[in-house]
Amino acid sequence: MGIKVIPLSELVANPQATLSACVASGDALVVEMPDHSLVSIQGLDPSEDDSLVDQLLASNPSFRALLEHSKASPRKPFIAGAGA
Repeated sequence: MGIKVIPLSELVANPQATLSACVASGDALVVEMPDHSLVSIQGLDPSEDDSLVDQLLASNPSFRALLEHSKASPRKPFIAGAGA
């Protein structure tokens, strides 16, 4: 797995293509924010057993509350590219 550093403007210009390329390549993205802070984005393989959600549920009350709030909310259909 490699690491690709991109400016925020590249992600904002075409988020779907940028994130799809991240998943397809297996590379992690490091997004440089305007204030020079960095954010990492890494694709997850849905067929792998990822423990991140389990860890968040076990250790983070805010995440559990967010999940409960989401479960109680009405479902809206997901439309790719909407709201961008």
